[in-house]
Amino acid sequence: MTTGQDLLELSPVMPVVVIDDADDAVPAARALLAGGIGVIELTLRTPAALSAIERVAAEVPDIVIGAGTVTSPGQAKQAADSGAKFLVTPGCTDAVLDACFETGLPFLPGAATVSEAMRLAERGLTALKFFPAEASGGVAYLKSIAGPLPGLKFCPTGGITVASAPSYLALPNVGCIGGSWLTSSLATRDFATIEKLAAEAAKL
Repeated sequence: MTTGQDLLELSPVMPVVVIDDADDAVPAARALLAGGIGVIELTLRTPAALSAIERVAAEVPDIVIGAGTVTSPGQAKQAADSGAKFLVTPGCTDAVLDACFETGLPFLPGAATVSEAMRLAERGLTALKFFPAEASGGVAYLKSIAGPLPGLKFCPTGGITVASAPSYLALPNVGCIGGSWLTSSLATRDFATIEKLAAEAAKL
C-alpha cells in the first residue's frame, strides 16, 4: 500500500473509531478483522488514541491501522511514530498537508468544496476524504462534482449509516465510505456485535 488510491480499495467501509480506553483497541480491531474488515481508522480525538494505534500496530499486524482526525502537523508525525500506516484529515491546511507528505505515509486529505478538492489535486492528490458528507450535500453533491472533477475519488465520511451506504458506494467517484456505526457498541465492549456489523459491512 503506497498511495491514497490504494486506501480506497482496502474495504467498502472504513471503520472510523473513537477509543476512550486503549485496552479496547486490540479487541475491537480483532473483531473487525474477524468480520472481514481489514482496515481501521482510529481518530486522534482522545488522549488514548496514540497508545491505541501503537497497540493495534503491534498486536494485530493483519489489520491496516490508520490515524484519523489529523488536524496539526505534530499529530501527523506522532501518528506515524506510533505505527500508523496511513493518515486521514478532516480538512487541510498547507502546514498539515506538508506534514502528511513528510511522513511518507499514504493519506486521505479532507475536502468539502470544489475549490478544496482542486487545491489538493494540484498537489498530486487524487484520493480524498469528503467530510462532513451528509452535512455537505451527500450523494447529490458527489454526483454533481463527478463531471467537472473526473480524476478524483472520495471516501465520504460523516453521518453515513448502513442504510445510506449503498447509495454512496454506487457512485463512480466513491471508492469507500467511512462509518462509525460498526463500533457503536464499543462503549459496552460488545465485540461480538462489532464482528457482526463488520461482516455485514464487508458485503456492501
